[in-house]
Amino acid sequence: MADGQHLGSHAGRASSWLAVTVMLLGFTVGGVAITLANWMLVWVGVGIFVVGGILALVFDIFSDVVIDAPRAGMTAEDHR
Repeated sequence: MADGQHLGSHAGRASSWLAVTVMLLGFTVGGVAITLANWMLVWVGVGIFVVGGILALVFDIFSDVVIDAPRAGMTAEDHR
């Protein structure tokens, strides 16, 4: 930007998207396996999901969150 301010991005890193994609794949495999009553494949889906969760912890995906600056004119209200 011209004034030197940096606008945060909510897009996330590629490594974070990889972890989320692995978890989504595991959830999808498990969901399809439940409809097919294939319990071995359900547990494979659970395993894939857990691997994605471990990747999420290793990649620290929550550090991708950008906290926006408070908006002008916004005040906290006391509702006692």
